[in-house]
Amino acid sequence: MAEIQEANVLWGPDSEELRFLPEGPTQLAPGRFLWVAIQHGPNSTVGSVNVFDCETRENRTFALPGRPGFAKPTVRQDTLVIGCERSLGLYDLRTGQWEELVGGIDSEVEGTIINDGTVYGSNIVFGTKDLEFSTPKAALYLYRGQDGQLVRLRGGQVCSNGKDVVDRGAGGLFLLDIDSPTRKLVEYPLDLHSARLGDPVAVIDFQDVSGVPDGMVLSPDEQSAIISFYNPEPAEYGCTRQYSLLNGELEFEWRTPGSPRNTCPLLLELTDGTVALVITTAVEHMPPEQLEQSPNAGALFIAPTRFNSAPHVPRFPVPASH
Repeated sequence: MAEIQEANVLWGPDSEELRFLPEGPTQLAPGRFLWVAIQHGPNSTVGSVNVFDCETRENRTFALPGRPGFAKPTVRQDTLVIGCERSLGLYDLRTGQWEELVGGIDSEVEGTIINDGTVYGSNIVFGTKDLEFSTPKAALYLYRGQDGQLVRLRGGQVCSNGKDVVDRGAGGLFLLDIDSPTRKLVEYPLDLHSARLGDPVAVIDFQDVSGVPDGMVLSPDEQSAIISFYNPEPAEYGCTRQYSLLNGELEFEWRTPGSPRNTCPLLLELTDGTVALVITTAVEHMPPEQLEQSPNAGALFIAPTRFNSAPHVPRFPVPASH
């Protein structure tokens, strides 16, 4: 049986805006990470990127011109690459300047915005989501940094979430991806040169888990996937689980008391060299009675791990023209 560990509240935002939908934690430096508040409330059309310091417990918030799906560090100091609404762009934390790399994403449909994404070399693989979480009109995209081209890899998505690109040497590249309503983790052969995906193969099925799979991080050896589960139903705690990518077995479970809607995990190197698991959680559309029963909803959680190192965090190489 897999071991179970309770996570502790790292920080509870003091505003409803920041508690609504935190996601996408990504390490910036030991003990420091960024995260996105996708949407500042049920009727809001804006969000923010945030930078949190585990030593000081200080959180800095930077307003964005729309709703961000993901933010990643770049090789340029204090500059992030962000998927926001239907654009990819560069955001300068010092000046607040937003510079678009490519826009008009998902322009052939209505009611979608960019969701989760991952950086691999000079490439960004990302997906979009149907804002009503019901229609498979969203898609997977590749932004190819070498030539600035945006390629639609695959349609038929509803809510494209956790993803990562794995290099298996002579076996080639594979995209691990979660489309949340399917309750599956699948992998696609990925050819960056031709910008094509092969046929998907199911890696893990989550039909028996309460909630839907959301964000994901791979273990440093890429043999396991740590996945957060978003449970819309009332529950005493939320779950983030570690599964073997070799046989699909559950290896570990972290629980977030008083917060059932886990969104994304991060393996974070701390300043003392240890590796912790950070988990973002959300309030998003909780009815008042459920919110009353979930006092930690929207908080950031932290738990120790047995990992000796954190995964490498790629930094997007900003195109020379920008």
